[in-house]
Amino acid sequence: MYLISLRLLVGGSLLALAAACTTNGPNTGLFRSNTPHEQYERSLKTANLDRTALGLDWVSAGQQALYDSLTISVPYRESGYFGANRPIAVGYRINGSRGDKLILRVEVQGRQAGQVFIDVFSLGSRTPDVVAFAKADTSANAVTELIWEPRRTQTYLIRLQPELLRSGRYTFSVTREPVLSFPVKGRSSRQISSYFGVPRDGGKRRHEGIDIFAPRGTPAVASVNGTISRVGTSNLGGNIVFLSDNERQQRLYYAHLDRFNVAEGQRVSIGDTVGFIGNTGNARTTGPHLHFGVYTFNEGAVDPLPFVRQGSGAARQIPVAPALLGDSVRVATNRGLLRAGPNGDAPIVRELARNQPLTVLGGHADWLRVGLPNGVAGYVAKGSFEAINQPLRTESLPTPRPLLDEAHPQAAILRYLPANATVRVLAQLPNFWLVRTAAGQTGWLLL
Repeated sequence: MYLISLRLLVGGSLLALAAACTTNGPNTGLFRSNTPHEQYERSLKTANLDRTALGLDWVSAGQQALYDSLTISVPYRESGYFGANRPIAVGYRINGSRGDKLILRVEVQGRQAGQVFIDVFSLGSRTPDVVAFAKADTSANAVTELIWEPRRTQTYLIRLQPELLRSGRYTFSVTREPVLSFPVKGRSSRQISSYFGVPRDGGKRRHEGIDIFAPRGTPAVASVNGTISRVGTSNLGGNIVFLSDNERQQRLYYAHLDRFNVAEGQRVSIGDTVGFIGNTGNARTTGPHLHFGVYTFNEGAVDPLPFVRQGSGAARQIPVAPALLGDSVRVATNRGLLRAGPNGDAPIVRELARNQPLTVLGGHADWLRVGLPNGVAGYVAKGSFEAINQPLRTESLPTPRPLLDEAHPQAAILRYLPANATVRVLAQLPNFWLVRTAAGQTGWLLL
């Protein structure tokens, strides 16, 4: 297992990408048509596979994931399964803030060589727009890491989709780190005591930064590699320094410094001392602190907190048994709830009847991500489901019946069961039973 690091600009946001396997790394083009997902879709059209039922289902699954998606919060970690028998795509909605650095990691295990496409979409406009992308190799047992910085605060969607006719298990995680290094040596975001937007001077103006208190003389350090664009004084800020972050089209503002340690035009690296904490300017009546601001080249002052707040840390490990992935369970309570996210406050997608079958698609903490026979997906809580290894009851069929491969009247017929055949009922829907025959074959019976 190894990683190759690349950096590119996609959709206006800086992207750092570490992709496993050099031959299968991300395309470095800047246009949507160059994403690996779209390249694969074009290859289906070239081979006329887009006209087949399987090809049409693959394209449809990718589009459906953009609109019928699940909602998660960071940090997040999920183990999942995709089967070769049916095209699948999973969409996860997350809230991203300008100043976040979101780290997506995908580890895939499969017996056959194949690809899993990872795309990040902005949902701010009428149609989703790709802002970052990568792909993972299912045969290499490797990790693909996508490091992506949202360029605006809004909802984004992460889509995972394997290529056709490939099965495997995957682990997907999202964590968050701040884009900038913390600007006061020896301090962290726990020491922030005044925030962006609070009233100043009796409401005549608002606070355009955050205040970080520290003893006088504590080093104020460069939060980014850049150039000192201004060193001087002002009535409000006292001794001030501006540090240009050209990579993100913004300037970092250091105010109330006791004294400077840089000169205009000087190049600095992360951690270099730009000055020392004081209380100059209009902070003379307060304790020593750094007023830290972020000013974009086209929007002015923005909230610095997301840029420097502590990271989210690792997500919880997944207690879901690997044997459950891709298998079926059934609802074990009289009123099961399918939710849009892995928490008790997530919107309810559907109420589930007792003994209803569910296909296990993935798991996160104490929740299973499951699919219904009609393709609807969501999360069910631990304790609301049970394995189907023990049948509900045994039935003898009074007449010959077709055993179907899915719960649909026009589903394909696996075989015909003769009259008086004995089946074990594993789960049930209003008009179907999920059964296992005496020979061990599993399928559906239309009632």
